[in-house]
Amino acid sequence: MSEKLAKMRNIGISAHIDSGKTTLTERILFYSEKIHAIHEVRGKDGVGATMDSMELERERGITIQSAATNVTWKDHPINIIDTPGHVDFTIEVERALRVLDGAILILDSVAGVQSQSITVDRQLKRYAVPRLAFVNKCDRTGAEPLKVRQQLEDKLGLNAVMAQLPIGLEDKHVGIVDLVKMKAIYFEGDFGDVLREDEIPADLAEQAEEHREKLLDAVSMFDEELMEAALEGTASEEQIDTAIRKAVIANELCPVYVGSAYKNKGVQTLLNAVIKYLPSPLDITNKAVDIEKDESEYITVSDDEKPAIALAFKLEDGQYGQLTYIRVYQGMVKKGSDLYNVRTKKKFKVGRLIRMHANHMEDITEAGSGDIVALFGIDCASGDTFCHPDINVSMTSMYVPNPVISLAIKPKDKAAADRMGKAIGRFVKEDPTFRSHVDDESNETIIQGMGELHLEVYVERMKREYKAEVETGRHQVA
Repeated sequence: MSEKLAKMRNIGISAHIDSGKTTLTERILFYSEKIHAIHEVRGKDGVGATMDSMELERERGITIQSAATNVTWKDHPINIIDTPGHVDFTIEVERALRVLDGAILILDSVAGVQSQSITVDRQLKRYAVPRLAFVNKCDRTGAEPLKVRQQLEDKLGLNAVMAQLPIGLEDKHVGIVDLVKMKAIYFEGDFGDVLREDEIPADLAEQAEEHREKLLDAVSMFDEELMEAALEGTASEEQIDTAIRKAVIANELCPVYVGSAYKNKGVQTLLNAVIKYLPSPLDITNKAVDIEKDESEYITVSDDEKPAIALAFKLEDGQYGQLTYIRVYQGMVKKGSDLYNVRTKKKFKVGRLIRMHANHMEDITEAGSGDIVALFGIDCASGDTFCHPDINVSMTSMYVPNPVISLAIKPKDKAAADRMGKAIGRFVKEDPTFRSHVDDESNETIIQGMGELHLEVYVERMKREYKAEVETGRHQVA
């Protein structure tokens, strides 16, 4: 079992708006043979990216809700959560990071570290999530991956080291130099799915040597064996990999990868880095609180034999009722077994258990520790802990920021009022940063959220999903 767990990765993809998160996820799904054709976020075929399943997301070409999926890459199961980049949907990022073991931080090769990259980085640090950086869009005019690495160091204080160099930039971007293998890799074929290894081009040899030295300097701090081997010039690929993995999991190193997801370059080598360097559930210590023993610390163990503990980190009200996303931290969750909700102190039976792929579902009978799955038809709130009836343990909660903007809304007629009430009830339950109250003086319904776009999307969803015709007043900033 521990062998299966050692191979598992739970990762998030987070970044500033328009850095290419959803495009990268689409390529990952394609190369791991989860989908058989690539669709773009704002593609001409009108299909939209697989992970943007909400109609609004397709129209605006943005991600609003974090979507979960799972792929297998070289015999490693990977659970991926594609999170939104807009600051308005920051809670989607918080709740995803709360349950992830590692992350890919994507940066635009031209814009570099932007305001939202700083917010995301702060969230990653809050939950101590190890990360790899991927400098995307190296095919754009003005691309400067080395400058972006410098910004990761200056603006985010990360120990960022190039693990790859681009071969050519802008319209000449054809491949990458792998600084661990010291080989050039080209992505050929119609969809960049044929990888060709070759010698490093002569004009890049000197630069490659220089950056490999920097990489070895940075990682040999974490491994004495490697330090000696590096001094003698005999460092093996395996020794370097072991040291990078140690440093990444200790959150002391951020290796930087390059490519262009849109042009199908650099995605497979990034996936190789995910399985080589990011932690498995076994590498991460997750703490909970033992309620019986007066709040003493309880360390969850990724072990299927122990009693089950899971955290509900996201709710979604779909056409078939409430869907609850859970991360299993310990033990097995099986269809038909009993679980106890620590907050409500109620026992319930596990009915349908599902593995999600964006908005497609696959029924499963059991989920082991480390897994991210979903339950159907359970009454609970975001952040509830479910455990085996024999134990009483609560996972630590996540940080919820206060709303910053409010808006008065009023229904056009009685029918709209009922529908609006239903919609608000659902949204408040799903999203802890969306709040609503009735103003004492004006008797108007006031909704509050993280920004104009946040509230705009909810008003639009009231009209589309609930057919509730509402009028809105002016925005007011807290």
